[in-house]
Amino acid sequence: MMKTPTTMFKLLTTVVLALLASAPFSAVAQDIPRLPDGKPDFNGIWDRPRISDISADVNGCGAGSTGCSSKSNGPVEFTAAGLAAHTGPKIDWPARCLPWGYTRANQTSYPVMYVQTPDVFAILFESNNIFHIVPTDGSEMPEDPEPTWMGKSVGHYEGDTLVIESAGFNGMSWLDNGAEHPSSDQMQIVERIRHLDADTLEYKLTITDPAFYAKPIENTRVFVRMDEDAEIYEYWCMENNKDLMDGLLSETLTTEAH
Repeated sequence: MMKTPTTMFKLLTTVVLALLASAPFSAVAQDIPRLPDGKPDFNGIWDRPRISDISADVNGCGAGSTGCSSKSNGPVEFTAAGLAAHTGPKIDWPARCLPWGYTRANQTSYPVMYVQTPDVFAILFESNNIFHIVPTDGSEMPEDPEPTWMGKSVGHYEGDTLVIESAGFNGMSWLDNGAEHPSSDQMQIVERIRHLDADTLEYKLTITDPAFYAKPIENTRVFVRMDEDAEIYEYWCMENNKDLMDGLLSETLTTEAH
């Protein structure tokens, strides 16, 4: 039987809608900057929300831009070991000019600069001018990475989303910069970064730490591109911190917000 024009139109519409529904996000997304190889281009300096408590929502950008936010999945659920670590004494290592660690560096109010090539995604933090290198060349996570402050990361692309997986932490950093939620050496992190438009990023964070937390900790954030004349400033910890040496900072906790 010959199909009528109306039937053909309905069939064509069904096929087109099915193809769009099954297409990757990049096929239907707004126009976004791209590298020469077609991957999304995240190069630039980005303003972001300051995360004082990783279990709380935030509105506002740390460096004064407009549009940043963070939405959490609610209160954390401690294991017995996690609660003991949270309520016990804590050492503020950055007050001793030791590293912030990957988690705390990601929660500060200071801008972050992304430098991207086809094989590497580099994160340049203004806080203490530290950096973190994420290979995106197909490298796999080592089976037993050496525990460090910043951990070991590998990245890959899922359509227009950059997925960064990290492990190998030393358990000496907090998850945030106010509530001081602790971390263990079993912590693993997954970050998912994609463009909402050319000047706005969606950043999804999932922290899994079965030693200290009974469920994953999740945040969905919005980062905003800073002006072209923005720069990452020089920021150094002062060796032999006089406030600490003179007893104005506690040996375990400081009252200063970072």
